[in-house]
Amino acid sequence: MGKIERAIISVTDKSGVLGFANSLSGLGVQILSTGGTARALREGGISVTDISDYTGFPEMMDGRVKTLHPKIHGALLGLRDNGKHAQAMQEHNIEPIDLVCVNLYPFEQTIAKSGCTLVEAIENIDIGGPSMLRSAAKNNKFVTVVTEPAQYDAIINEMEKNSGSISEQTRSDYARIAFGLTASYDTAISKYLNNKAGVEFP
Repeated sequence: MGKIERAIISVTDKSGVLGFANSLSGLGVQILSTGGTARALREGGISVTDISDYTGFPEMMDGRVKTLHPKIHGALLGLRDNGKHAQAMQEHNIEPIDLVCVNLYPFEQTIAKSGCTLVEAIENIDIGGPSMLRSAAKNNKFVTVVTEPAQYDAIINEMEKNSGSISEQTRSDYARIAFGLTASYDTAISKYLNNKAGVEFP
């Protein structure tokens, strides 16, 4: 079982996130967050550590760069049962992150709007979100990846029943969902850009 002690929450769709974060906090989970999500959680009375405080590096470039950092991806990708990985994490002060709750910039909703420009579409291509989802999903032996509000109750219920832990089966199932999401997301981007270029999508 994978005990959840530290989580990243960074969501565009904030429905249900206050209740989810509050439940995680009540189970003793440290919550890391970014930008608008961190503000929303604080306004809801939830204790949050800013990603910039965790990494020691500020968000920059209008939020384009905030989670693309070794202290994030090392925390997600490090194999907890690998001595070299554990040593590297200790040497670089990387604390494990056990759960990632991310949903992505609304690219498809953006391009569906009348008058959407190429610039607007490009700005709604999420980079950090898919990167975290893929890192967490790849390392689902140790990390739980949550991609949609419909999963929140199941995660909390399982943690409450299992002393804060998530089963290997759930981690594996949610990793498959996450990879399907990032694949679909990139397909939508590729189709849009090919259409703009007049190239037939294979």
